[in-house]
Amino acid sequence: MRLALQQARKRAGLTQNQVAEEMEWSTSKVIRIENGDVTISANDLRSLLGFLGVRDRATVTDLLAATRIARTRQRQAWYQAEEFRDTLTDDLRKLIEYESEATEIRSYSIYYIPGPLQTRDYATALMSRYEDELTEDQRTRRVEARMRRREALLGRPDGVRILLMVDESVLRRTIGGPAVFADQLRDLKKHVRDGTVRIRMVPFSLDASVTNNASFDLLRMSVGEALYRETGLGDEMIEDHDTAAKHHARYDRVWNEAADEEDTIQFIEAQIKELERAVADRARQK
Repeated sequence: MRLALQQARKRAGLTQNQVAEEMEWSTSKVIRIENGDVTISANDLRSLLGFLGVRDRATVTDLLAATRIARTRQRQAWYQAEEFRDTLTDDLRKLIEYESEATEIRSYSIYYIPGPLQTRDYATALMSRYEDELTEDQRTRRVEARMRRREALLGRPDGVRILLMVDESVLRRTIGGPAVFADQLRDLKKHVRDGTVRIRMVPFSLDASVTNNASFDLLRMSVGEALYRETGLGDEMIEDHDTAAKHHARYDRVWNEAADEEDTIQFIEAQIKELERAVADRARQK
């Protein structure tokens, strides 16, 4: 919804200030609507669409239906609860909302398995790295948020196409120890085998990179694409067509150069066997 309104405003050649002045709103209200921080009533939406020149009956009907759903969803959304609003960044909450709407998600990771595909033990082990920065309660809530994202995304009745491209290091980094990481790889393999996820590995031997400083997610919705980018210092949601298109092109180029799905699965299976041997060796040494 917010992406459609933002695009309609830009097509009309209007600034947020101009929209605010015409609608007799504050500029901050326009910004909050476009950011998804607040929803818009059906009556306000009709007036706004008329001002923006959106008059196609089918489009107006779809957007009115979408705003009713959005208002209900925002009231009921788990990630809007106080305990999660204190835990999740504004941009991460936008990402979670987009995950519920996306028809396709392209994910690229250079450090670890992406959040919605993490097992609880893997997520807990990963979060333990932040014990100096976060309280135990904050870490627990962040793990719970990842589990809810996982349930919502993988359990979508309408399905979503997920393409996952990971650096080889992601499939080698033994987060949580051999047993936890083996379970994580087995879980990932299951989702690949049942067709929920397509995966390709960028091997160390491949002289190519999508980006050298950030993991990201590209989410395709009916109204366009949005880019969520994450580094060790912060995260951001970018709703700019040109930036999303540039990342999309880079992603597809490296996807076609990376190890194919079957080779990647064989690599994962070899890793699982090696981890299982490590677990068995540890058990014998006790």
